[in-house]
Amino acid sequence: MLSVDIICIGKLKESYWREAVAEYAKRLSPFCVFSVTELPEERLPDNPAPGDIARGLKAEGERVLARCQKGGLVIPLCVEGDELSSRDLAGRISSAAANGTSRIQFIIGGSHGLSDEVKARGGLRLSMSPMTFPHQLARVMLCEQLYRAFSIINGGKYHK
Repeated sequence: MLSVDIICIGKLKESYWREAVAEYAKRLSPFCVFSVTELPEERLPDNPAPGDIARGLKAEGERVLARCQKGGLVIPLCVEGDELSSRDLAGRISSAAANGTSRIQFIIGGSHGLSDEVKARGGLRLSMSPMTFPHQLARVMLCEQLYRAFSIINGGKYHK
């Protein structure tokens, strides 16, 4: 069975975000081995200088890359990524699995995004929209899109 991991910077503080992710994790369980790994966000000054942000992204990126497994498909979410329809995402997941990929790891950065090294590690860069979303909401949206993608792959009625 395909493993799908979300590796993200920061924790979900509000219970409603955690409950939404838990609901989609339950819905995904028939289709894949699903997990979420939360890594600590780097502490920065209240008004960080560009150098502070760069150092923070580098430290977060090192933690993320340490969790990326060789042989898996790594998909960082970033604004400069490809915008895919739900059907296209389903096709990419299905194609990866058919080509022998056993693990797909989606990466969600913190409030300052992802380091260039994490973006470079990606086999696909994914953008959810040209709009900006809080990373907590992006996590829930990704979970929903993963459930939708697996519903499409398996001929379910969820996607209309």
